[in-house]
Amino acid sequence: MNWTTDNIPDQQNKTALVTGANSGIGYEIAKALYQKGAHVILASREIERAAEAILTIKADGGSGSLEMERLDLSSLKQVHEFATAIKQRHQKIDVLINNAGIMTPPAGLSEDGFEQQFAVNLLGHFALTGLLYPLLRKSKAARVVTMSSGAYKMVKQLDFENLRLEKVYDAQREYAMSKLADLLFMTELQRRSTVFGDNIISSAAHPGVTESRLARHMDKAVFDAAVEQYGALMPAWQGALPALYAATAGDVKGGDYYGPDGEYELRGYPALAELTDAAKDGYQAEKLWQFAAEVTGLNYP
Repeated sequence: MNWTTDNIPDQQNKTALVTGANSGIGYEIAKALYQKGAHVILASREIERAAEAILTIKADGGSGSLEMERLDLSSLKQVHEFATAIKQRHQKIDVLINNAGIMTPPAGLSEDGFEQQFAVNLLGHFALTGLLYPLLRKSKAARVVTMSSGAYKMVKQLDFENLRLEKVYDAQREYAMSKLADLLFMTELQRRSTVFGDNIISSAAHPGVTESRLARHMDKAVFDAAVEQYGALMPAWQGALPALYAATAGDVKGGDYYGPDGEYELRGYPALAELTDAAKDGYQAEKLWQFAAEVTGLNYP
């Protein structure tokens, strides 16, 4: 049986926070959780788009509630401001979905001096999870879902000497590096949470080939060639399913990674996805954690 949003258990009395929730996969995740009764916080860099998303979600109906807050993951200062605002309004967070991302933009540095994709896809979410960790601890069974990509398999290990654009920029390589980093972060978060006895499930997901704004920086010819090679893109609601499964299904375990069940994990319905040896490298995961902890000033739990 194909798992869909119909299979999501009741989410009443749960608070979920979704980054990048104003469009695409993040929007569909927020909508599905709202329809199942959750209070959903839409975190978005573009607050006007988040406001529009809330109106659209409400128009489709649901039993939950919604709020929004501006979040710019490329700025560690703004991540701190966001977390402060959330902690002032909420006692707990049951589901944190680290969904927002950037893919193959022109070369550039974040406000804090890091390659943009690494800054947004990994570092901002590392800081966000750490700042909200006290609220996750207060949930009876919190889940943290980090969005990766099948593209992570393009690289075998992290290059710690190229996180600030020290080398010639390769947009695809840097994207793949950030998505490998997401998986290493996911596994190390689970290891640490377990050691400290926290009832938190850290897992990851990827959407396969899905229609979203993520590809907006891709050259049209490259994009068209990719579609011709890999086939038609799935709609955003279907690409959101692996993350929703990781966030809500009863059989999810810490360290699990979900993606589409079709050939090469490109399209289909949620199933366990492949974690390569690189993604399971405990040495790399701990090294990444220590690096992120040092530059963000956050070492948790």
